[in-house]
Amino acid sequence: MAVSFNPFLASTECAEAGEQLLIIVCAITVYQGLIPWAWIEASTKGAVLLFVASEGEYYAQTFGAGEFAAGITGGVLGGVAQAYATMGFCTCMKTVEITKSKLAAQGVKPPGTFATFMDIYRKEGIRGINKGVNAVAIRQMTNWGSRFGLSRLAEQGIRKVTGKEDGGKLNAWEKILASGLGGGLSAWNQPIEVIRVEMQSKTVDPNRPAKMTVGNTAKYIYSTNGIKGLYRGVVPRIGLGVWQTICMVAMGDM
Repeated sequence: MAVSFNPFLASTECAEAGEQLLIIVCAITVYQGLIPWAWIEASTKGAVLLFVASEGEYYAQTFGAGEFAAGITGGVLGGVAQAYATMGFCTCMKTVEITKSKLAAQGVKPPGTFATFMDIYRKEGIRGINKGVNAVAIRQMTNWGSRFGLSRLAEQGIRKVTGKEDGGKLNAWEKILASGLGGGLSAWNQPIEVIRVEMQSKTVDPNRPAKMTVGNTAKYIYSTNGIKGLYRGVVPRIGLGVWQTICMVAMGDM
């Protein structure tokens, strides 16, 4: 019995298989560094932030600080604690995982996750696996100082508009609105995030400083890509800031 061949059906099946493969490749690319580094970071940084920021905000208010100043104080302390307690080595290793994929694309088989971690630790010690941690600390303290402070400032504005200036409690939607505004506006510090990524990346460039600091990294990015380079990726960062601030400030208060 002869089997008929349908070229249109075959091409359609090939196209569908190609689309499925592309989806898998995209998913792997988007989630690079997720296991275990993003898991470790995500499961610890929120707890550190909420504990330290709430204590910092409370004690700032006992010393007479207003809501805005107390919010900034709590956010700054929480952000710094996050960076040095858990985020430094996690963000460093996530960046290493992402840049390792470039080696694979060139036909070089990169080492495994923990092999890479131990190799960096043997060669460079604690400083090596925490490379860029100072940039992370600056980013986190400005992130959460801005997010908490601007959210409290937005809350004050909402209280004036809604007639709740005498200590009236904001409802859930008003809290979410205030936190959304605070989170979105806090993306002003995007250059710090770009500097952090550049410091932790394994990119080979003869023009790149051999020993990278926050200052010379900023100068390198500016000389290579201008002001646009320092604000690369700011739009998704605004979305991230809104989401994180709603979760950690608005929902943290509820």
